[in-house]
Amino acid sequence: MALEKVISVDLIEVIENGCLQVRTKTAIKEDGVEISSKFHRHVVAPGDNYSAEDAKVQAICAAVHTADVIATYQAAQIPA
Repeated sequence: MALEKVISVDLIEVIENGCLQVRTKTAIKEDGVEISSKFHRHVVAPGDNYSAEDAKVQAICAAVHTADVIATYQAAQIPA
């Protein structure tokens, strides 16, 4: 009986304001058959440091988080 823990980014959504919602799946496998899994979600906002993120998330952030998107997002965060 061999147990294996597999962690993967299985869903990346780009929201209208430029934020990325990232879902990470942690699966426990026994002899190659998944016996358990759980999910964790987090958000990467425009302007956040994403250097520690998964390579797929980094690539999407590099494409989506332009200077204009970051400026618009940050301006919207200032309370009126």
